[in-house]
Amino acid sequence: MKRRTGQDPNVTRNWKPATQAVRGGTARSEWGETSEAIFLSSGYAYDTAGDAAARFAGEQVGMTYSRLQNPTVEMLEQRIALLEGAEACRTMATGMAAMTAVMLSTLSQGDHVVAGRAAFGSVRWLTDTLLPRFGIEATTVDARDPQQFRDAVRPNTKLFFFETPANPTMDVVDIAAVTAIAREHGILTAVDNAFATAALQRPMDFGADVVAYSATKMMDGQGRVLAGAVCGTRDFIDNTLLPFTRNTGPTLSAFNAWVVLKGMETLDLRIHRQSENALKVGAFLEKRVARVNFPALPSHPQHELAMRQMKAAGPIFSFEVEGGRAQAHGLLDALELIDISNNIGDSRSLMTHPASTTHAGVSEETRLGMGVTEGMLRLNVGLEDADDVIADLDQALRRIGL
Repeated sequence: MKRRTGQDPNVTRNWKPATQAVRGGTARSEWGETSEAIFLSSGYAYDTAGDAAARFAGEQVGMTYSRLQNPTVEMLEQRIALLEGAEACRTMATGMAAMTAVMLSTLSQGDHVVAGRAAFGSVRWLTDTLLPRFGIEATTVDARDPQQFRDAVRPNTKLFFFETPANPTMDVVDIAAVTAIAREHGILTAVDNAFATAALQRPMDFGADVVAYSATKMMDGQGRVLAGAVCGTRDFIDNTLLPFTRNTGPTLSAFNAWVVLKGMETLDLRIHRQSENALKVGAFLEKRVARVNFPALPSHPQHELAMRQMKAAGPIFSFEVEGGRAQAHGLLDALELIDISNNIGDSRSLMTHPASTTHAGVSEETRLGMGVTEGMLRLNVGLEDADDVIADLDQALRRIGL
């Protein structure tokens, strides 16, 4: 029986990404199940006391406690690592747990991090509020300009951290250029790749050391569970990240891991179809609103760079109306098909007003510095017929006079 084919690197490394997304990491029990099993167990039994001691000492392969290992979670970690082209992966309870773990496991009091200023609101809270509490300095830069990373480097700089495309401004970062600067100075580079996933963009191919995810988004892709992941070298995962997560416990549940495993089976199909839908919707909106921020469109100032780094631009973009918050909220309230929701990566079309939701926790000055205006709306284009999404936007725009 081919119980562990999906975990044999001599086999899986030769599979194409679509195959890895379906079968990578799969380990079958003696029952020969075709769908991955859910191991809902917090602990594990040992044949002898010596076996228990050997496992805790790292001298024997096997599970000890589900805060550290779980068969279902391990399958997901191996699948994500395969797709990312990484040596190893650790999953976590949420995307923000993953971002926090990357920063706190690599930085200590007196260290300095350079981060892209356009970022998810909670990530900006980490760099602007949490890290300084522990004596860690943070400088935010316009990540679209690699020179700003170079100019911000200090003797104590230990980490570059950025999103590309960024949430919600859709700024694109030249990964190869920024990581080259980091290598010159012995600095670690971590990239939040949640908007694209490895199906569209692999930051490690361009020199990134660490890739972090909210697997809640495109990997699950159907708005069901929360999950996060961090990919890197085996040394980084085992010797830098794992000591932090082992002792702080941002553990992903086996059930959530199983749901994400099922979601990844259709990731390639979903993300490309949604990217096609989003391009059609974005082209429509470009004729009706003040501005559309979508790297897939030739009008985006970093379109060429995005297309060099990405297979497609994904299903998420933002656009702006000139009437500020009142007009933006009016548009949301006029929607009939698209849901008002702050989630992204879902198979359903969703829209939110970042200034009053995802980025409400940062100051107005910070929001404006990031490019998040009161008239900005973020749209996740789903798997519905694109013409129906366009029709809903058309009627909503007409109702607010656009």
